[in-house]
This record gives sequence, structure tokens and C-alpha cells, in this order.
Amino acid sequence: MTDDETYGFATRAIHAGQEPDPQTGAVVPPIYQVSTFAQDGVGGLRGGWEYSRSGNPTRSALEEALAAVEGGSAGFAFASGLAAEDALLRATLRPGDHVVLGNDVYGGTWRLISRVFGPWGIEHTAVDMTDPDSVLDAIRQDRTKVVWVETPSNPLLAITDLAIVAAHAHAAGAVLVVDNTFASPALQHPLSLGADVVVHSTTKYVGGHSDLVGGALVVGAGAQLPVGLEGPTGTTNLRDALAFHQNASGAVPGPFDAWLALRGLKTLDVRMRRHCESAQRIAEHLVGHPKVTQVYYPGLADHPGHEVAKRQMRAFGGMVSFRTGSEDSAVAVCGGTRIITLAESLGGVESLIEHPGRMTHGSVAGTELEVPDDLVRLSVGLEDVDDLVADLDRALGAL
Repeated sequence: MTDDETYGFATRAIHAGQEPDPQTGAVVPPIYQVSTFAQDGVGGLRGGWEYSRSGNPTRSALEEALAAVEGGSAGFAFASGLAAEDALLRATLRPGDHVVLGNDVYGGTWRLISRVFGPWGIEHTAVDMTDPDSVLDAIRQDRTKVVWVETPSNPLLAITDLAIVAAHAHAAGAVLVVDNTFASPALQHPLSLGADVVVHSTTKYVGGHSDLVGGALVVGAGAQLPVGLEGPTGTTNLRDALAFHQNASGAVPGPFDAWLALRGLKTLDVRMRRHCESAQRIAEHLVGHPKVTQVYYPGLADHPGHEVAKRQMRAFGGMVSFRTGSEDSAVAVCGGTRIITLAESLGGVESLIEHPGRMTHGSVAGTELEVPDDLVRLSVGLEDVDDLVADLDRALGAL
């Protein structure tokens, strides 16, 4: 089995990078829980393996599978989604450079760019990514090196037309980065729409069981560093630069976490079908609820990005956000469910509910990225959807 794109998504997710073990015939790649590998003489590496920071067979299997399902040329696994973002930004930016990002990105991404890279001399501009003209206006010729997109965005589920934004970024010599965590590779392939590199928190839908923390980058074939930048290996190839930074910085996942992510990837297709089906049902139900003032879900016909989402996604995802009219009522709903668990994160088999303003997006409070204080974010799990609807009705009914 190869990563041949003539195979369907689910086939690649189950088989790419995962040939049966040649010695035992085991159909699941082993967990190579090892830090170092014996050498046959100095420099005599068996299969190329030397030290698990530089490479590990279990991690390599995950990276090959992720590249296959995203349609990329290479995958790189990290210890968390933010570790992946950090390595990518270090590879593509230098002091004095500029980043354009969405005005409703994940709070941790904004914190990394503004508070970690800001003191390093990186400037940023937050814009409405659903308006391509705003993106174009924000790009600074010769200074903007990265355009950073989430689609659907976290937590307002805005949809960006990737092909148009890619054209704007590339015209300026910038790299287009797409955080594909909310959609997952089961629903959307940003590289095919012009992205240079895709970011994932594999903690979420790829892992799918709330039992690991991880991140990944998948780079497109032929993707280059921003114009004018040479990588640490002396080339302008983005793949080479990311490989260098992954090894040099060392924020890689352990073999067991890599194995868990690989296991989760095998069922991603079937899980996403159920997530999407249940999320659509819940979003439509909430639209008519008297205690809900607004629902954000790209599967709703009146969502501003509905038509774009139909064009660039296979389905609309498992995330639903809604507003309740006041901060107190939103907090009460988050604490009032019985089946749906109050917790951060998303993409697991269990449904999760949270208050972004006080939880995942607390770091952007008081900034231009501040989210509405009456917003509730729901990660729709795989429970019986009738039970989830009843649980939400019970919490809303108590307001």
C-alpha cells in the first residue's frame, strides 16, 4: 500500500505508512518505545534510525499517513499543536517581518504570535479573513511573510475562501498557512486550494479520543520559504526548513502519543461523518430555541460562508457555537449539562462544552480578537444525538 492519491481518503488513512511488520506480520505498527538505536559501526545506521528526537519508526508512520491524507509531500509530528506552530513560525519569519492573521483565531495562536514572537520583532495585523479585500489591504509588500488562516475559525466558525487568499499571499511572496484542525483532512484539503502548509492539533479530531496531546505540519509539494528567505540548510525549500527545525528544536511527540494519533487517524473518516450529522441536527434545533440568540454553523443555509464551505469542504464539521444573550446565561448553560462535559479541547468521541471568553480564548480578552461574552462553543461528540439535544434543552430551559 502506498500513499497513491488514486486511493480514497479512508483507505489512505488506514494503510499509508503502515505496511504489515516484515518480521511478524503484525498489521498495526509497533510502538518503538526507545530513545536510541544500536549502530553497526560508527555511522552504520540500521534503516536510518539513530536517535528518537531525530526520527522514530512509529512517528515516521504517523507522519507518512498525515502527508497522505492531506495530499502533501511530507508530514512533521510535534508534541502539541502550538509546538508545531512555533517551529513553523521560526522557520518562516525573521525579526522585522509581518504576519496577517484572522481576527478570530485560536487564542493560543494569537498569544504565540503577539506575545512570544512580538518581542522578537514580529509584527502582526488581525483582519476579517472572510473579506479577501481586507486581507489584501493588510499585506505589506516585502514585509508580510506569513498569512495565517483558520477555516472554519475557532470559535466563530467563519469560512475563508482559500483559493482567493492564497493568490493574495503568493503575489506578495508570503507563505499561506492553514490551520485545518476544525475541518480535519477528512473534510478539507487546503493544500489543493493553494495553501503551502497545513497545521493540525492532532489532539483533536485526528486523535479523536481525548487521550493524547500532539500537533503536526503537512507541507505541500514544492512549497518554498517566503521570498528573500534562505533556510538553515542553505535552501529555500520549506520542507527542508521544517525538517531542520523539528530536529533542532526537538519538540517531538513520544512514540506512544504518535501511535495513538495513528490509531485515531484510522477511524477519522467514519467518526467525522457522525460528528457532522449530529452537529447539523443540533445547529438546526438551536436556531429555533427561544433562549438562543444566534447560532454559528457553516451547514446552516444563512451562514455567511455557507456557499464557500459547500465548495471547499466535504461536510460542515462537528463544531457549533451559539449565543445566549448574556455572559451569565452562557456560563450557566456550560455548567448545566449532564452528558456534555464542561472542558476545553474538542474533536473527541465525547461531547464537550465551554465558555471561550473565560476558557480557550481568555488570552485575547481586551484585544481586537475578544470573543462575545455570551458565546458558548460545543464540540459535538458521538453520543446519541437525541440525548445531546435533550441535554442542551435541559440546560437552556433552566435559564
